[in-house]
Amino acid sequence: MNALTLFLKASRFRVVPVMVIPVILGGLGALVWNDTFHPILFVLTLIGSIAAHLFSNMINDLWDFRSGVDTAAKETAATISTNSGFLANGTLTERTFSFLTWSLFATALICGILLSIWSGWLVLLFGGLGALIAYFYVAPPIKFGYRGKGYSEIAILLSFGILPTLGSYYVQTSLTDYRALLISLPIGLLTTLILFNHHFLHWKADQSVGKRTLVVVWGEKRALSFSKFLCVLAYLALVICVVLQIFPFYALLALLTALPFYRVYGNLKAENPSQAYLPLMVASLKATTRSGIIMILALIVQAFMQN
Repeated sequence: MNALTLFLKASRFRVVPVMVIPVILGGLGALVWNDTFHPILFVLTLIGSIAAHLFSNMINDLWDFRSGVDTAAKETAATISTNSGFLANGTLTERTFSFLTWSLFATALICGILLSIWSGWLVLLFGGLGALIAYFYVAPPIKFGYRGKGYSEIAILLSFGILPTLGSYYVQTSLTDYRALLISLPIGLLTTLILFNHHFLHWKADQSVGKRTLVVVWGEKRALSFSKFLCVLAYLALVICVVLQIFPFYALLALLTALPFYRVYGNLKAENPSQAYLPLMVASLKATTRSGIIMILALIVQAFMQN
């Protein structure tokens, strides 16, 4: 495994679309509503946001390793680990992993400072809040991702929906707009659904080390009902955006991405082995990516139709 491949796997680069999509939506919102788009600022926003996302992934893995969650997932039967596993299996030393993690943070910080000089100080507020959420999700003394009160779900909605969309829009316009907030909700809620569903894969290992996700606190049956609620809420947010004419009507094509959920949820029982939740994770990832692409294309078409 070469160094680049190792880094991509360690940082879980494959899931970066969940950060890229809201950034693109915010930038397109500026184009559609304000007829404003600065390519260089947009590229800097993308680089900074991707670096921040990968930092979030790696700092999560680093603290999960230090708290024993990685090891517990490896040793607990019928548990599927969603971390890279490079620390638990010794592929990377903690020192090397930590260096890569904080290098990503430095990259995001530099991008944030440059963007704030051009667009305004709110860039640092958006970025700083995202950084605090990413770090203290699993890091002491707060570790709000372990508390089982819905804090982690709110954090994901902020970090992968509201903040990057509002931030991207603000970078382009130096303004805030309720429309940027509303278009962040469908993709943000779908990304929250991904996070929530991935807890089903290793909730027994989480339970053994005191990581109190909502799945641990509520149990499978109640947590599965909440998963369905989040799914419905995400698509309802899309419909509301169309009704309010924030998205064009053809963005409703994204509703088709909800169809696989019907079959997957129908196959799940009140209690299931971890492997039974893999189709739900696949459905969540595909729905988020495909919905995001449709929403992006809808705004691109709208921008062309206005010019």
